[in-house]
Amino acid sequence: MRDFSYLRATSPAAAREAAALPGAMLLAGGTTLVDLAKCGVAEPDTLVDISHLKGLDTIEVGEHGARLGALAKMSQVAGHDGIKSRFPAVSEALWQAASAQIRNMASIGGNLMQRTRCPYFRDPANFSACNKREPGSGCSAIGGVTRGHAVLGTSEACIAMYPGDLAVALVAFDATVHLGERQLSVDDFFLLPGTTPEREHAIQPGEMITAISIPASAAARRSTYLKVRDRQSYEFAAASAAVGIELEADGRTIRDLRVALGGVATKPWRARAVEEALKGKVLEEDAVRRASLLAVEGAVDHGANHYKIELAPRVVARAILKTGAMA
Repeated sequence: MRDFSYLRATSPAAAREAAALPGAMLLAGGTTLVDLAKCGVAEPDTLVDISHLKGLDTIEVGEHGARLGALAKMSQVAGHDGIKSRFPAVSEALWQAASAQIRNMASIGGNLMQRTRCPYFRDPANFSACNKREPGSGCSAIGGVTRGHAVLGTSEACIAMYPGDLAVALVAFDATVHLGERQLSVDDFFLLPGTTPEREHAIQPGEMITAISIPASAAARRSTYLKVRDRQSYEFAAASAAVGIELEADGRTIRDLRVALGGVATKPWRARAVEEALKGKVLEEDAVRRASLLAVEGAVDHGANHYKIELAPRVVARAILKTGAMA
């Protein structure tokens, strides 16, 4: 880790001004940034500490939705009664993410800013070719060990998987990221790699996440987050699904359906084809399993990650049937 300057921001405005300086990076819980600095990926010239700023750690839940301050801790949001009752998939996604120690330290805003766990990205000493670190250098993952890499949203420049859980649930329920004067849907906040995989988020210099808002909906109230992984604790998803469902008065016909995938794509992945195929249809297992296959339309594997193409539809179908039974 190289030397850097430390600046303790006195206000959100001061933090944004400092963050616009070349080589400056924001520090909140530190669970992502410190980790990246230790492995030689992040090399900030200045750390701008925002962890103490007042008013950015609030959690508000009401009739019209929820607003999560960017500095609210993962564990605080996961355990909030209003989130658990009105947005259970959000709570479940947070409880299943990371260890208890990290959940107690990590901020919601920082969680959205976390970067891929691709081992080639995180090991600059042994793998110089990484378009995320050095644009134009190539992608060591393509042709390498790919079991944990993405099958959706990939490009010839990058196949790194997005590792988070919370954002999957936020994408499913049309959440918005507040960046001060600008707002973006969470879906638009995360970028596909294309030819510029070094840009993972649509945040501009001088901007910082101040809050995340989630609109209320019947589908969000009846939702779940299903995560399949190699072990039950402190592990990233092999495939996951955030699902919310609203049924008609007959208790059988799907009025509204939200489906998003994690663990299989380069960003949180909204499965709109699955949603459209099942809206207005009777909730039946055979129909759900057929529609769930649409979740991996266009998927491209690189050998060892082929299993994700088979696993993801099964996770989606299981989550829909589970949520349908709850509704």
